[in-house]
Amino acid sequence: MGCNCGNKNRKMYEVVNAAGKVVYTSASKPSADGVARRYEGGTVREKGAATSTAKTDEPTTTPA
Repeated sequence: MGCNCGNKNRKMYEVVNAAGKVVYTSASKPSADGVARRYEGGTVREKGAATSTAKTDEPTTTPA
């Protein structure tokens, strides 16, 4: 049986529900897409992808 050395850099996908919680993780995008269809508002993103948490409704102030 071969080793699992070649999978270190494999892309991983996360299914995120409408509340922003990760509900499923997979190395298969088609599997992640299928699971995302089961959750209302579910989306698929690459694991470790940066998501913006900045609030855009607050004005930005700069010190004088």
